[in-house]
Amino acid sequence: MKTKVKDNIINIVTLGCSKNLVDSEYLMKQLQGNKLKVLHNSNSEKAKTVIINTCGFIKDAKEESIDTILQYVKAKEDGIIDNVFVMGCLSERYKNDLRTEIPAVDQFFGTNDLKQIVESLGADYKTELVGERLLTTPSHYAYLKISEGCDRTCSFCAIPLMRGKHRSKSIENLVSETEYLTNNGAKEIILIAQDLTYYGVDIYRRQRLADLLRELSKIHGIEWLRLHYAYPAQFPKDIIQVIKDHPNICNYLDIPFQHISNHVLKNMRRNHTKQQTYDLIDFIRKEIPDITLRTTLLVGHPGEEEKDFDELKEFVSSVRFDRLGIFTYSEEEDTYAARNFKDSVPEDVKNFRAEEIMNLQNNISKELNDKKIGSVYKVIIDREEGEFYVGRTEADSPEVDNEVLIRSAKKLNIGYFYFVKISEALDYDLFGEIEA
Repeated sequence: MKTKVKDNIINIVTLGCSKNLVDSEYLMKQLQGNKLKVLHNSNSEKAKTVIINTCGFIKDAKEESIDTILQYVKAKEDGIIDNVFVMGCLSERYKNDLRTEIPAVDQFFGTNDLKQIVESLGADYKTELVGERLLTTPSHYAYLKISEGCDRTCSFCAIPLMRGKHRSKSIENLVSETEYLTNNGAKEIILIAQDLTYYGVDIYRRQRLADLLRELSKIHGIEWLRLHYAYPAQFPKDIIQVIKDHPNICNYLDIPFQHISNHVLKNMRRNHTKQQTYDLIDFIRKEIPDITLRTTLLVGHPGEEEKDFDELKEFVSSVRFDRLGIFTYSEEEDTYAARNFKDSVPEDVKNFRAEEIMNLQNNISKELNDKKIGSVYKVIIDREEGEFYVGRTEADSPEVDNEVLIRSAKKLNIGYFYFVKISEALDYDLFGEIEA
């Protein structure tokens, strides 16, 4: 069914992670290529058609997606907008239920329905635009999704149910897409996937993340290549030498360990042990002593006992991650955990454990930041905010990590690099001045 787009203006609303953001950017480029005006996360009432790219990862994300859909459905009922479309993870997983519960939505699409979305708007899907995007990030950095889906069987995770099996993009296509991004001003490329570690296994029959990094590092204009979401099991250790050999690959790794107790790791079906975790961290830090390690942890998984949590606290205290995020367990229907375990940890206990871990991390982050006072770092400027220019060091990814706040009498250029001397430190922010 095709929909007439009034005034040729469409508002794309993106919820969830950076992988969703990339999907929205592909869609926006296709629509722009059809002479449609595209807005992103806009409050403008000029856009009479709204496409909501939903997240379905955990309970809070699903609730946000539902609330957003209902918000725009009401706007449609009030005559403010004409059309509401829903796409993305929540729509992929609950399409039939959503059609029944929210019939005012014009159409629902899944995670792999880009062509159908474009055509439903009366536009042509242009194969010549595949790999091109309309960036929603500042032009100096962009996310590069190197694969889709996931073959892992983590007990708590519904992503394979929404995104399907792991599917790598070819090295040639990724090089081409990166060249497109750098030609449009991107200086920092952030590699993302459900699982970077598995890259290449499906199409090349072996892990080829190291080969991909070598090829991307050659592209003119890239000053920082950054790696997110590297699964710890079967970790491709050859990427460590590649990081060491290429100055434009950031000394930065995001590895979601999730837990450290063997008991909990087994229940989570993570396929790595406590000892393997410590050994991997020791290996990485021995090879690259100044590397920034980011991780994600999950507390409150069914069966997590107090002694397991004590092991987790010891893990955080002893490893001293540079960056750390934490989730509480949320039972997701049709996952292994939902089918095989009772959600046994009370919500107040989950929340208390998460808060306790973050209190530990706050102190660690402050201590690590204090050690940076007096040092000079290469900083990219992301934006100007009030009296400060806001930037990031090599150790910081956009949106999720620390920022450097800089007072400067002279004008600084957004998207440019400067050397900054750190003068003050908070838990998660640094203050500095441009080094003369």
